[in-house]
Amino acid sequence: MSDFFDAQETQESQSREKEVFSQLPAFLAKISKSIPGWADRLSNLDLTKIDTREALEQLPVLRKAELMEAQSAKPPFGGFVDETMLNGTRIFMSPGPVWEPQGPGADPWHAARAMFAAGIREGDLIHTALSYHMTPGGFIMDEGAKALGARIFPGGVGNTEGQVEAAHTLKPVAYVGTPDFLKTMLDKADELGLDLSSIKKALVSGGALFPSMREEYASRNVEVMQCYATADLGVIAYETSANGKLCDGMVCSENMIVEIVRPGTNEQVPAGEVGELVVTSLNRAYPLIRFGTGDLSAQLAEPSPCGRTNMRIAGWMGRADQRTKVKGMFIDPKQVDELVKAIPEIAKARLVIARESDRDVMQLQVLASDGATPDIAAIEQKLAAITKIKGSATVVAELPNDGKVIDDQRDYSS
Repeated sequence: MSDFFDAQETQESQSREKEVFSQLPAFLAKISKSIPGWADRLSNLDLTKIDTREALEQLPVLRKAELMEAQSAKPPFGGFVDETMLNGTRIFMSPGPVWEPQGPGADPWHAARAMFAAGIREGDLIHTALSYHMTPGGFIMDEGAKALGARIFPGGVGNTEGQVEAAHTLKPVAYVGTPDFLKTMLDKADELGLDLSSIKKALVSGGALFPSMREEYASRNVEVMQCYATADLGVIAYETSANGKLCDGMVCSENMIVEIVRPGTNEQVPAGEVGELVVTSLNRAYPLIRFGTGDLSAQLAEPSPCGRTNMRIAGWMGRADQRTKVKGMFIDPKQVDELVKAIPEIAKARLVIARESDRDVMQLQVLASDGATPDIAAIEQKLAAITKIKGSATVVAELPNDGKVIDDQRDYSS
């Protein structure tokens, strides 16, 4: 049995780079003629010369805030999608809101490679605990499993007891979902006296896999690997192993161009330097050219010891902006602002994200308007309605004057 999904993963690095960039000028020319948003953005550029990694710096980075503004002005996609290619696919809405189409073809989000690297094989039954509602998480993994020839139980999110009972009956060999929900399921199974020992492998995403959490899963005989994915692009990079040992960092997905740039600029940084992770996806229906993820990472200079030859990154290292992910869902400063504007009794607010008992928790700290007494229950209800995540609220006497709207206090080193 091969150790690799296909021959692309072990292609000689310079050959891969030459092949990908030889396709780029024609691809840019095509989308600049067929997709209005890219026609505007790529105008006045000699696209024939965008044929090397260095030449990419001539193109501006498209950041999430710009895409959201374009979508707001021209819903749903802001003119950045070839809608003639979306028949038979799906449309999703992620928090922000951000509208994302599913690209055509098999495994449009590149999830199969990450599953294969996590040890999932053809015929395996996977319990998927990601949302199939509005956001694309569940479908990202569903399409990857289909391409791999695996089978899926679409557990979705919530209803822990029901999911545990289903897993006890079906005996899946693998779990795919957020890192902390697997622990929730295993703990609930222990409480109910149900057996989930069939789960031996897991691919997690949508949140940080803390070292202590990985160790706990190992003690319960579950080998957990993680991938870095976004709703816009799908799986960007994934963990690998060699000789039974986890390799450092993550290998980037094939058919994407990954760069690390200095935050707030278009400039690439040297290997080893932390910067914003920027991705170019040659998806004809939903091309994203130099799309700024808002996430921080760094390129690892040496190839992975697993034998895969593509660029390797250090993984997720924080946010280049204050937009952050909680329980698999992004929270944007705009959402906190929306809540403040909706409740006159609040003068100012800060959302604090922390970890308690291996779970993400969030608390909205609010500064009351002069003479007002905010209704905590109403604030918590509004917070859940806007972010789609439950959190607590508390009134504070003052908030620091440091410009922070979202304060992520989670420690990613332990």
